[in-house]
Amino acid sequence: MVNPNILVNLISRRIRQLTSGGGSVSRPLVAGAENLGAADIALLELIEGKLEWDMVNTPAPEETTKRKRKRS
Repeated sequence: MVNPNILVNLISRRIRQLTSGGGSVSRPLVAGAENLGAADIALLELIEGKLEWDMVNTPAPEETTKRKRKRS
């Protein structure tokens, strides 16, 4: 299962691309999107498998070491 936060970030980034109007990135990847809003287009692109993302594995945080405070 995919984290809902990832889906929200993916869709919001795609909406920004669609509304920016900058070149080929701002064109819908689905047919019949003339009467749809940017959010609907982004969701339809996701449903049809036109959007992809890679999960980046972040390394586990290592044990934190206590820092010595400077005495004044």
